[in-house]
Amino acid sequence: MAGFVIAVALAIGGLGSLLEAPPATAAGLSRWTGGVDLYRSGVFTTQQTWLWCTAADVQIMRNVVQQQRDHSRASQQRYFDYMRRHNRYAIPVADGVDPAGWAAGLRHFVDSRYKLVTSGSFKAAVRSAVRNLRLTGLPVGITVSHGNHAWVLTGFTATADPAVTSHFTVTSVNVVGPLWGLQSRSYGYDMRPDTRLARRQLQGFFTPWHYSGVRMAWEGDWVSVQPQVPDTTPSPIAASPTVAPSPAVGPSPSPPDSTATQATPAIAASPAASLDPGALALSAGASGAAQPSSSPHAPPANARDRPSPNVAAGLALLIALLVASGGVAIRAGRRRGHTNPS
Repeated sequence: MAGFVIAVALAIGGLGSLLEAPPATAAGLSRWTGGVDLYRSGVFTTQQTWLWCTAADVQIMRNVVQQQRDHSRASQQRYFDYMRRHNRYAIPVADGVDPAGWAAGLRHFVDSRYKLVTSGSFKAAVRSAVRNLRLTGLPVGITVSHGNHAWVLTGFTATADPAVTSHFTVTSVNVVGPLWGLQSRSYGYDMRPDTRLARRQLQGFFTPWHYSGVRMAWEGDWVSVQPQVPDTTPSPIAASPTVAPSPAVGPSPSPPDSTATQATPAIAASPAASLDPGALALSAGASGAAQPSSSPHAPPANARDRPSPNVAAGLALLIALLVASGGVAIRAGRRRGHTNPS
């Protein structure tokens, strides 16, 4: 019976491990030390005009990924023009690039794995962002100030490694904002590059998308552009529509466009109607669809952090161990019966 009990315990433990395991493995990843930071000296670049936040983000992310130090205006102009051509919505030039265009630019100039992710809550958005950053080693783009601006998420800290478990809590993130160096001294939205923010601090900046000009497909969603790990397991959850989220709780920092006309740029550039319309539209979305939609997109399969347990394999393992252990116990009982009839 003791052997039988031990076997049952081992089987249950094995089943629990299968249920805990996330769909991806940590093979080939760097050793987990409590966090990740992809930022390094020389990758930051300031957006060259008030419209080019997404173009500067592409330049920064390209510098990080391809080990470059490009800070040229010509490159930002090229990125901006390309993304404008790939916008989902026919928005004015003054509103810059929408998320469809931003995602297309990141796929074309940085890495083909970038896709738009729309999340129904701040928590889901941050968890999927840090998990995909960890699994791919690529930075993540996020929309801030309800889509009026765009940042790059370059790192994070968490209570456990998101690559090997779903049981983790994000404690801080590292962000880069391309307005650093352009905004006036009296008003500054973007902090020094690679600033670390607590999760609660990030929540005041990373807010749901809202575009007043027209209701876009991502209204009320937290919008980001994340590098995706291919998921070969079909998931019915991925086909479910995104649930409309509640507005972020607590006051948010003043959006850039509310004081754009008061800002004095440090380099030659004239503020437009909004401080950074490039991100305004940026929150419009990047599904790549040709026609706009009035309902939010369902997030990709890996847009939310959820385990993919192999329940069938676990049950089979449990049954096999129970049968084997029962047989051993029965045979042992029979031997004891022959040697000690009482």
